[in-house]
Amino acid sequence: MKSAADTQSVIEALTHQHPDADTELHYRNAFELLAATILSAQATDAGVNKATPALFARFPDARALADAPAGEVERLIHSTGFFRQKAKSLMGMSRALVEHHGGEVPRTMEALVKLPGVGRKTANVVLGHALGVPGLPVDRHVLRVSNRLGVADSDDPERVEQQLTGALPPALWTRASDTLILHGRRVCKPEPLCSQCAAADACDFHAEASRLAGPAPSGGAKRRKAKPAGPATRPATRRRR
Repeated sequence: MKSAADTQSVIEALTHQHPDADTELHYRNAFELLAATILSAQATDAGVNKATPALFARFPDARALADAPAGEVERLIHSTGFFRQKAKSLMGMSRALVEHHGGEVPRTMEALVKLPGVGRKTANVVLGHALGVPGLPVDRHVLRVSNRLGVADSDDPERVEQQLTGALPPALWTRASDTLILHGRRVCKPEPLCSQCAAADACDFHAEASRLAGPAPSGGAKRRKAKPAGPATRPATRRRR
C-alpha cells in the first residue's frame, strides 16, 4: 500500500482530472441529503433526484415524514426500488430525529449511525456535504478505485475509510471520496480506461496489467493488449493454454 505522501499525490492528480467532483444528489439541507442518501441504495443518483422533489414537497422535514402514511411514502419513492424497506427506513429515521434530536440532523457519526437506515457511508455523506464535518464515504467505486491504485488494501469499507483518512488531512476527506467515486464512474470502471487515467503511472493495477502484457513482439507485429480483470483489485494471472 502506498505511503501517505504518495496517496496524497495520487488524489491530487485525480482531483485535477475531475475538478467538478461533488455529490450528485440534489438537496437543500441536511435532512434532504440524509433522506436522499438512504434512497440512493441500489439506485442511481439521477433516479433519486427524480423522486425526491415530490417527496420533499409533500413531506418537507422530519416531523412531516415521521407521521406520513406509509403507503403514500412508498408511492412517492417507488421508482428508486426496494421502496417498502426504504419507506420504513425514512419514516423510522424521521421519528428518531423528532424523538431524540428535536427534528434536526445530528452532527456526529455516533449519533447518525444510530438512526434507522443509516450506516457509516450515509453518515459520512451527510457530515461532509451538508454539515461541514470531515467525512470520507466509501462506496463500491471508492473500494474498487482505491484498491486498484494501491492507496488502500482491503475489501472492508470501514477499513478502507481508516486507511484513506489516515493518509489524508481531514480537509481533503470529502473531496477525495467524491473524486474517487467520479473517477470510478467515468474512468476506472469495472473494465478500466487506463489510457484516460491521470494517475495511471502510479497505479498498481495498471503496472501489473502492463507487466502481464509483456514487451511488444519484434518484427513490427502489433502488441497484444492485456485484458484487466474487471472489478477485482488485482489483474488475474494469465492462464496457460
